Amino acid sequence: MSARTASADLLTPLKTVFGYTAFRPLQEEIIRDSLAGKDVFALLPTGGGKSLCFQLPALVRPGLTVVISPLIALMKDQVDALRANGVAATFLNSSLLEDERRERWRGLNAGEFKLLYLAPERLFAGDMLEALPSWNVACVAVDEAHCISEWGHDFRPEYRQLSGLRGRLPTIPFMALTATATERVRQDIVNQLHLHEPAVSIASFNRPNLTYRVESKTTAYRQVLDFLRARRGESGIIYCASRAGTEALAGKLIADGIAAAPYHAGMDKTERSGNQDRFLRDEVRVVCATIAFGMGINKPNVRFVIHHDLPKNIEGYYQETGRAGRDGLPAECLLLFSPGDVAKQTRFIEEKPDPREQQLARDQLQTLVRYAESGACRRRTLLHYFGETFAAESCGGCDNCLAPRASYDGTVAAQKLMSCAYRIRQRSGVSFGLNHLVAVLTGSETEKIRQCGHHELSTYGIGQDRSRSEWGAIARELIGQGLLAQTPGQFPTIELTAVGAAALKERRPITLTRPREPEPARTGRTGDISCDSALFETLRQLRKRLADREGVPPYIVFGDVTLRWIARRYPTTEADLATISGVSAMKLRNYGAAVLAEVRTHLESNPRQQFPDVQFTSDRGPSGKTRGELLTGSVAESLRLHREGHDVAAVARMRQLAVSTIGTHLADAAQAGEALEWSRFFTDSQVAEMRPHFEKFGGTALSPIFEALGGKYDYGILKLFRAAWQSGQLGALSKRAD
Repeated sequence: MSARTASADLLTPLKTVFGYTAFRPLQEEIIRDSLAGKDVFALLPTGGGKSLCFQLPALVRPGLTVVISPLIALMKDQVDALRANGVAATFLNSSLLEDERRERWRGLNAGEFKLLYLAPERLFAGDMLEALPSWNVACVAVDEAHCISEWGHDFRPEYRQLSGLRGRLPTIPFMALTATATERVRQDIVNQLHLHEPAVSIASFNRPNLTYRVESKTTAYRQVLDFLRARRGESGIIYCASRAGTEALAGKLIADGIAAAPYHAGMDKTERSGNQDRFLRDEVRVVCATIAFGMGINKPNVRFVIHHDLPKNIEGYYQETGRAGRDGLPAECLLLFSPGDVAKQTRFIEEKPDPREQQLARDQLQTLVRYAESGACRRRTLLHYFGETFAAESCGGCDNCLAPRASYDGTVAAQKLMSCAYRIRQRSGVSFGLNHLVAVLTGSETEKIRQCGHHELSTYGIGQDRSRSEWGAIARELIGQGLLAQTPGQFPTIELTAVGAAALKERRPITLTRPREPEPARTGRTGDISCDSALFETLRQLRKRLADREGVPPYIVFGDVTLRWIARRYPTTEADLATISGVSAMKLRNYGAAVLAEVRTHLESNPRQQFPDVQFTSDRGPSGKTRGELLTGSVAESLRLHREGHDVAAVARMRQLAVSTIGTHLADAAQAGEALEWSRFFTDSQVAEMRPHFEKFGGTALSPIFEALGGKYDYGILKLFRAAWQSGQLGALSKRAD
């Protein structure tokens, strides 16, 4: 690939084909690494724009990009979206009739397509592998790459076959993309796909537009119904643990006037896919589903995800909540939690035949329970699980930060519980499980208690002032504080730690948090793009008519973000409409006249409204990110190494990341207000060389500066220079260069 191709102006196709004027974090670096012929590993959160990372390069490089995708629905959705923007894309899967398959095969032989979507099973079926070399394959992109790892939460055996694909295409660059992967899973992906010294780009796991809430599951159906009635007209997903649960819940909602539908793997295929299509086309407002629903759903305007039942682990919970707010607008994630659900999950775990799988599942469940019961910032807890640090004191987007749980002096309650654990151990020489401990504390008359003589303990029955569930929650909180410990294994026991023993002996005060009461329904969200609501609704109806005419979901025509900006700016000419994010050249041609007619008609009888500036959260820096978003764990680590005296290249080597990535990290740190030693980044001659181009082009878009400098400086370095230049922190160097 020529240097000219690698340094092409990517902003032009970004706007004309996809309708966007700027890249999301790391997209540009990933795209340029791919165009340079490198293997790429990219971890971007759901809604972070993974698809663009292989779709845009496919347009500017010669040849065919093959995309491995796990689900038929996901393939069709992405191909429909590409075709709506004028991109020659297709898919081959079992849903096609023979005539359709032959016609697409003919088009591939003729070089008519830029992107081909395949399921891994289809890739290895028939003569597909033999045909690929004749189709001038330029890149292979593996979407949802975590499916290849047996350590991932969504392992799919058919993905393992991809391990042999590299041998068939040894010189073709590969790209692996995922939204959910721990460090162990990331390494497994790289190994299984045989990526050669890949350029690694890892974005923050933070989804700043999502609000996380956990409520005690008291009257579950009433809680769900009240939530939905406070959010009329909004789409969402409700996850249930069982197939029967999805159908029962959907039936109740329908009876109460909510347009709902069930979805689970046991349904008739036609009915299941029909319910999914109705949801995508905004004909069904709510889908009640098992975890079988989700990976193939690209619906960007899902405004809420409710977990009616407890998920199995943090990874699954993160991915399922990630289906909300893919368009970047505010969305809500509600988890209904009850100890009864924990007991159900525990019973399911005990049915697993493999002891190793049992222990892994128990550990994962305990992590999730601690998350649900904790009074700490939920965003910080989630990010910590994935190895990322959230630096801000408050995320401003979870129940524990928005309305911190009330604390109280729990010394007496803690002393009762810890004393009981101590006395049981003292009497029997071994520790017992949480249920037995609580049974002794509350004075239960069980055979096991009598056999062990625990009814004779001084602590027997001293906790009758609280319910068993309350004592269970207190015990788990004390475990979180390190005062008690829970042993691993099939039958975990509760033990007093050395810290707990000291606190008990010294009668140290212990603070506990009260359970959270269900919150009143909220009707507004901080961060919505304010707009003319009447015009927005008119545009939604127009979008539905246009989508129905073309047989695609409404969001393929325009996303909610685009409609909100139209209803905010009131464009009345094609030139005005073309400036709106999400309006590509083809969409302007196909839908522009209809949209402009609606805006003009609206303005004939309604005045223009004025709206405040858009702010998703407070404390945003020049990039539009909050300080907490900028100072992710990865950024903080690069900053730490910089402050130890290492230059950019050295930090990149130490972290095994690209120089561009480290430059971006330090630029983010500067935007967050962190002081950097700029003299270590640029020499006098470099400042003198770069500064005139930033003054000429303004620094908003880096592509013209990159071109003007002949590709001499990496984009990460240019971002770093821009951060210093825009913040005025380059003053000393600028004077020195003079």
